[in-house]
Amino acid sequence: MTLVRLVLDYRGGELVVRVLYRSEDGPNPGTKARTRGVAELARTGLQDALEALEGGAECVGTSGFTTREDILSLPRPDEHTAARRAAS
Repeated sequence: MTLVRLVLDYRGGELVVRVLYRSEDGPNPGTKARTRGVAELARTGLQDALEALEGGAECVGTSGFTTREDILSLPRPDEHTAARRAAS
């Protein structure tokens, strides 16, 4: 499985995580194995996002007035790790 998109949506105190991924084959929907696999993809994606945020972020898009949406561009986690190693 390959993570394509991870979207966090906060809805009235509830956290909804939408995980878009590519997969050749895998467990049927609703199985425990598929739930574990998708949860692992989400966990890895969140860890990569946190690592990328440590490397800095650039605001590349904004919209809205009272309800705002900003789009951040982050370095890929592997690029951040390589840059951090080179700096050491």
